[in-house]
Amino acid sequence: MELERAVETYLRHVALERGLSDHTVAAYRRDLSVYTAWLGERGVVEVEAVTPALIAAFAAERASAEPPPASSSLARLQSSVRGLHRFLVREGRVDADPSGRLRPPKAPRRLPKALTIAQVDQLLNAAGPVPGSADASAAEPAAVRDRALLELLYATGARVSEIVQLDVDDTARGDLLRVRGKGDKERIVPVGSYARAAVEAYLTRVRPALAAKGRATPRLFLGVRGAPLSRQSAWLIIQAAAEKAGLTAHVSPHTLRHSFATHLLQGGADVRVVQEMLGHASVSTTQIYTHVSVEALRDVYATSHPRAR
Repeated sequence: MELERAVETYLRHVALERGLSDHTVAAYRRDLSVYTAWLGERGVVEVEAVTPALIAAFAAERASAEPPPASSSLARLQSSVRGLHRFLVREGRVDADPSGRLRPPKAPRRLPKALTIAQVDQLLNAAGPVPGSADASAAEPAAVRDRALLELLYATGARVSEIVQLDVDDTARGDLLRVRGKGDKERIVPVGSYARAAVEAYLTRVRPALAAKGRATPRLFLGVRGAPLSRQSAWLIIQAAAEKAGLTAHVSPHTLRHSFATHLLQGGADVRVVQEMLGHASVSTTQIYTHVSVEALRDVYATSHPRAR
């Protein structure tokens, strides 16, 4: 079986049968394009011609590339290769899996960077005015939308891809939000009063005018031409707010997700509750947020231990 045809068959499988997002499928496609191009340079165009030695050589070459690839990128590349060959074995296209001995690199355990509560306030205020304030009535429509977008990201801990895919009907429960996550799995996340007020102001004052400029769409957040807001546009909105707020640290959509989880756990939330709200399949993924600062440890010790003072 030709490698290129095998890759296309595998990508259709992960997209249609496993329900992976377009973003994830596109990442698999990029990784497997690098892999098949490397094999093609060595005259290997059939799946049956791929050997464990070839895969090991490919992995070693990619690991030693300049500049060195991030361990996460290398791990994803190897995962894509393993996924392709395992799929072909399961489907009976080949008899053996040549990637069986491939072991992913160990990624360094990096703690997610979260903003402080004061920095979150700075970011939100830079995005747009507080709903109901004197400034809100004179605010630009985009500022009202941007405030609602950031408030909802921080209030729910949802991924930016999940927020831009929200429909207006997903907000119909008031203090609960229906979110569609990875694999099209739905979860219900509480929404605080600040985010609800910001979304209500956007729905009342801004969205009708934006919707009139484009084709009818149920999407909650719209761009200036009335089309659904894209992930890239949401990222730029967050970047602009961070610059306006004077936040020198790198701020991304995931920064608000990290901040949401960190602040909940620091406030005493149970890790399994946070796991549910984040949509993590395993609690071990959520436990990375249970780190606390040295100062926080000292404070807890000083207030809790009978002989701390």
